[in-house]
Amino acid sequence: MAQAPALAGLPPDVGDMNRVVAEVARINGVALNAPHELLDEEALRQRACTELLRQAAQQAGLLALDDVPGVEGAISAAASNAIEQLLDRELPIPDPSEEACRRYHDAHPAAHAHGERVQLRHVLFAVTPGVDVKLLRLRAEALLIELRCADDGGAKFAQAAAQWSNCPSGQQGGELGWLSRADCAPEFAREVFGSAEIGVLARLVHSRFGLHVVEVVARDPGQQPAFEEVRQAIALTLRQQAWVNALRQYLQLLAGAAVVEGVALDAADSPLVQ
Repeated sequence: MAQAPALAGLPPDVGDMNRVVAEVARINGVALNAPHELLDEEALRQRACTELLRQAAQQAGLLALDDVPGVEGAISAAASNAIEQLLDRELPIPDPSEEACRRYHDAHPAAHAHGERVQLRHVLFAVTPGVDVKLLRLRAEALLIELRCADDGGAKFAQAAAQWSNCPSGQQGGELGWLSRADCAPEFAREVFGSAEIGVLARLVHSRFGLHVVEVVARDPGQQPAFEEVRQAIALTLRQQAWVNALRQYLQLLAGAAVVEGVALDAADSPLVQ
């Protein structure tokens, strides 16, 4: 997928935004990483969740008890198949109702628009190896508040972009011009498109490039399809959302019943997870 011209000059990997860990983390005594193997926190959590599910599949009789994790978090084909069976059994997701789909369509009128475009400006705080992410975030958040409070026709935003932005667009006041979803990194597009917000967004936008203070100068909503045209797409979206929520709750229950060492996981101490 293409990226905005102003963002395309930046490297695809601008460094990890989390600290790394070298201690050995464990789920019920099973090591998640080798000694001195450096993992960012998100990668470690992903391994922990996979291990919780692998062990749950064993307890459910879907996977042999002599199955063990592979190198660097890999799991066997048998474990992968068993986890899939486990989730199919434990997370049955009903099809969303017609009413639920219509509510979603009414609440997200631009979600499936054709030809939607936005005119943007941004200030990029790039996350690069060795950067103090905490201080970078504080600087970005302070600037976000400052620019949201500015009432000068946009002059302060242009000055801030020239002073702080790590994107070449900073020299043009942060201007990115008119962009479509296809012009942006997917995680950036998800935060910017599909809404009616105008002005400096009330939140920092996170992307693979770093932290962005974003101003939506104008929107072109494109063509809004009729409900019947997007009914199946909406149903799929709602099913995916329901499945993700159900998986999160299931993992919380598993973590609450497990001995978790060296990794931060949300855990539920009750079968009722709110």
